[in-house]
Amino acid sequence: MTTRFREPKTLAQLAMLVGGQVHGDPSYSVTGVATLMAATKNDLSFLTNGSYRPALETTQAGAVILSQEDQAASNTNAIISDNPHAAYAKVATLCVPQHNNPDGEIAQTAVIHATAQVHPSAVIGEFVVVGAHAKIGAGTVIHSACSIGDSVHIGDNCLIYPHVTLYHEVVLGNQVIVHANTVIGSDGFGFAFDKASWIKVPQLGSVRIGNDVEIGAHTTIDRGAIDDTIIEQGVKIDNQVQIAHNVVIGAYTVVAGTAAFAGSAKIGRYCLIGGGATFAGHITVCDQVQIAGMTTVTRSISKPGVYSSGTGMMPATQWRKSVVHFRNLDEIVKRIRKLEEQGPHD
Repeated sequence: MTTRFREPKTLAQLAMLVGGQVHGDPSYSVTGVATLMAATKNDLSFLTNGSYRPALETTQAGAVILSQEDQAASNTNAIISDNPHAAYAKVATLCVPQHNNPDGEIAQTAVIHATAQVHPSAVIGEFVVVGAHAKIGAGTVIHSACSIGDSVHIGDNCLIYPHVTLYHEVVLGNQVIVHANTVIGSDGFGFAFDKASWIKVPQLGSVRIGNDVEIGAHTTIDRGAIDDTIIEQGVKIDNQVQIAHNVVIGAYTVVAGTAAFAGSAKIGRYCLIGGGATFAGHITVCDQVQIAGMTTVTRSISKPGVYSSGTGMMPATQWRKSVVHFRNLDEIVKRIRKLEEQGPHD
């Protein structure tokens, strides 16, 4: 399937956009992007995964974004880039529909408190509710059925998809994207045990989101108990992620789906968090750490690197045998130690 640009582009224009070089005809015009297998002569394609390299020989694409190393295998026009994946990402933005309206628009069914401040260029969709003293910045688009709580501050050029809930006093920076059904600022899981029952600990902090953050659908970010929960600039969070109270996620860290962070965990900058990873509370992870999917992080990490836990997939029969051995591991270790104490035997 081809996804069309808002208007046709020459290869020279696209190369300037991505900082690449044209190999072939700079004046060649393309109207959209498509995969190597589906592209036609009017399309721009891309090669970002080496496993698709054989498709270069048969692609009908009018041009391909690729590296200098792969250019020799291409039989068509090309845009040469040191980072084809990032180059493709920049080109693909030309296919994204424009949501903002320079004149602004507020749906008739929206309910906006008299003390709220909505920039004239902001777009407010159907059945949106904006609370008292909230502020919504220039060019921001809020889609239908969102709830924007009292004293929430949303920066410029943000995009809030349908059914997002922002609790009171949450702060979003500029160019923040929040996908559908996400909840930001809900109470953290705080309870104190008193004799025979649990007493709710009031969650008095809030959530602060930096500039250029993207948050996936059905993600929950809890407000802080006293201090704020903080998501720093450039962080990208996938769908169905749980971030508990007072968590800090450092700038430009990427978090894959269903990861979960317990209260007061602090994650460094430029980390890569795999899907389904879990983090114990009150631990610290330094900058530039990569956590493999499904890893359980139970203690702090002070050295950059790649960390994993658990066992990889194996045939079920082999796994069952391994489980039996694991259950007997303590006894096996004791027997080995006893043999070592007895010394070598002739």
